[in-house]
Amino acid sequence: MRFWVGLYRFFVGLFKFSPVFMLAGLMIFKVNCLIAAPISTVYAFVVASITEKFKFNDLVDCAVDNVKHLNLVFFILMLAYAMAEAFMSTGVGASLVNIALSLGVTGRTVAVVSFLVTAILSVATGTSWGTFAACAPIFLWLNHMVGGSILLTTASIAGGACFGDNIGLISDTTVVSSGIQGVEVVDRIKSQGPWSIICLVITVIAIFALSIAMGLPTESTNAAAAIDKIPHQVIVDLEAKRPSAVELLNQVKSGVPYYMAIPLILVLVVAIKGLPTLICLSVGIVASFILGSFAGTVESLKSFLDLMMSGFAEAGSWVIVMMMWVGAFGGIMNKMKAFEPLSMFVLKISKNVKQLMFMNGLLCLVGNAALADEMAQIVTVGPIIKGLVEDKVEGSEEDLYQLRLRNATFSSSLGVFGSQLIPWHVYIGFYVGILTAVYPLHNFVAFDIIKYNIMSFVTVGSILILTLTGLDKFIPRFGLPSEPKVKLKKEEKVKKPII
Repeated sequence: MRFWVGLYRFFVGLFKFSPVFMLAGLMIFKVNCLIAAPISTVYAFVVASITEKFKFNDLVDCAVDNVKHLNLVFFILMLAYAMAEAFMSTGVGASLVNIALSLGVTGRTVAVVSFLVTAILSVATGTSWGTFAACAPIFLWLNHMVGGSILLTTASIAGGACFGDNIGLISDTTVVSSGIQGVEVVDRIKSQGPWSIICLVITVIAIFALSIAMGLPTESTNAAAAIDKIPHQVIVDLEAKRPSAVELLNQVKSGVPYYMAIPLILVLVVAIKGLPTLICLSVGIVASFILGSFAGTVESLKSFLDLMMSGFAEAGSWVIVMMMWVGAFGGIMNKMKAFEPLSMFVLKISKNVKQLMFMNGLLCLVGNAALADEMAQIVTVGPIIKGLVEDKVEGSEEDLYQLRLRNATFSSSLGVFGSQLIPWHVYIGFYVGILTAVYPLHNFVAFDIIKYNIMSFVTVGSILILTLTGLDKFIPRFGLPSEPKVKLKKEEKVKKPII
């Protein structure tokens, strides 16, 4: 009888998890996310109704409640798209491209430069979304001009943009993941800082080595000559799809004042002061308008407002809609406790603390893939891995605090960087949308971007391997306490009392 009960629970748990397989399958077969997400959400509604007998209105409420935490992200997205439009049209992007060219950036170094610049900017702003939106137009066209690898540069921008989102003091993922685990943000950054820097250095070396292996050119280029090589029909198509990109190319060719780089510098300064991301993006937009008016790249207030409207429309046309569906999907999966069988499985197979912590990391990665949203993973899986440590591990408060720090790092690192390895993730959809809009010369595919994202492979792989093997002890501040300082509680101590 016990066997049949266990078998029944297994298939029920598998059925609850099946919406994840549907979402992944649809995306793998290249079904548009705006179709795949609603279909999977409706299917999750059906599964939750069957398994948990939830009423339709209750499921709608939980879906809407889960979308609410994305409201701030929606505003950030709109301003990020608007700032991208402003930076491309007013000369900010052109000035940065020309400065980079004057410093001798080549096809062999452009990916490394784009990676380091986006890493610095993301730490200052605390957002990978805004960093990618602001830097992609600049570095993709710079890459075009110096003959770099479009996929390596694209993936480098993505990896660098995620660096600060994982460790920045003002990053929402850093703050939320630390809060859920009950650790101080400063302690968290001190703990993971040395490891993050090591990952950064390894990635820089790997990107440059790959650039050499590709045989990318080492000669500086003449911007005007590179732009003249773009086929006329491509310019015509680009004008129809993204007029601001054509404006950026024209400004690079004709030249703009170097002081047009100031808006980006101001964004950095304001972010370092600790002001919210919305203010940082707003400062960039306002500064680009004021300085663009002096430089003659802004014709009028009306034309600039048209740029803002274009950016808002671009964000709202599909990215925000997609995120709303994915958020609703995550809310329903959480409502029917689709991840509960996974947490029970972790408790059964973990034989020591290292294995338990390793499995906590895998839970974050699986949750990220299931929910297709790193913040949804943080708020959904975070309490689960916190409870596993509290219920399963015994040790001093100091040692348990170190475990909670690792849980917070898991939530954020495997959320932000794990998203870069999941082709159906909302992050990847955002990237492809931005890339297609600002550089339509290439047909961007999620898998192509993923395979070149060295930073994500280094980060995700290293934290899991270091945790499981205990080699993290060789990294300052990053090592976990080893047994017998911490050890799994005996089985009878974690069993619920029989009433």
